[in-house]
Amino acid sequence: MTDILLSAHDLSVRFGGVLAVNQVSFDVHQGEVFTLIGPNGAGKTTVFNLISRIYTPTAGYLTFKGQRLSDMPAHQVAGLGIARTFQNIELFEHASVLKNLLIGRHVHTQTSLWQQLLFTSSVRQAEIQTRRKVEEVIDFLDLQKYRDTLVAGLPYGIRKVVELARALCTEPQLLLLDEPSSGLNVEETADMAFWIQDIQKDLGITVLMVEHDMSLVSKVSTRVLAMNQGQVLAVGTAAQVQSDPAVVEAYLGGSFDATAFKRDSGAKA
Repeated sequence: MTDILLSAHDLSVRFGGVLAVNQVSFDVHQGEVFTLIGPNGAGKTTVFNLISRIYTPTAGYLTFKGQRLSDMPAHQVAGLGIARTFQNIELFEHASVLKNLLIGRHVHTQTSLWQQLLFTSSVRQAEIQTRRKVEEVIDFLDLQKYRDTLVAGLPYGIRKVVELARALCTEPQLLLLDEPSSGLNVEETADMAFWIQDIQKDLGITVLMVEHDMSLVSKVSTRVLAMNQGQVLAVGTAAQVQSDPAVVEAYLGGSFDATAFKRDSGAKA
């Protein structure tokens, strides 16, 4: 695995007197699941917001496929091939699942306004292609029976899958998952692990994830980066990182049974 898709170069961001991210550097290689873990307030979601261009780094920069991401406006990020889900679900609740997914295809719109008003042949062909791609995602995530259901009427776990589906509809090369297991029960978390593995292996999409459930992290992650107080503590496999003394200290504030920690699916990031 040698192809670097995303790189963070000495990223720092300050909010007033608080240094939320402090000289963080890492590489995400094409085809892997790279996971950020750490205690609450470690700076993980801030890193996600830097990649999404919600925040601008105080120092350092990001590159995506060799392009300097930190200098680009937020509205161009999706067009580059980066999609994101959120810890708090961001869907149109009074629209159907199908319509939410069609919105996810908006980034691929290439026809002009006048062509759309006249509903030209190029617009018709684009609509057919859009619908085909959306139906492929619906089939991939087993959402067929929810296609025409309003999001407001769906269970929370299904909403999480719908948000994942909308992100996939953008055909990303890099998928950012912000705590995908948040609010899910054990069975739903197992299903989420299954989807993440299929997204990586079957669709070939690189995944960058923030996650608190260590069982999920261990199951799906190629590599893990642990953070605390805005700084990098350790990078390696899930087992290597969970056994690192600095990570142990950050999570539990002292000595503990490392074997028990590895079994703990409730450790918070």
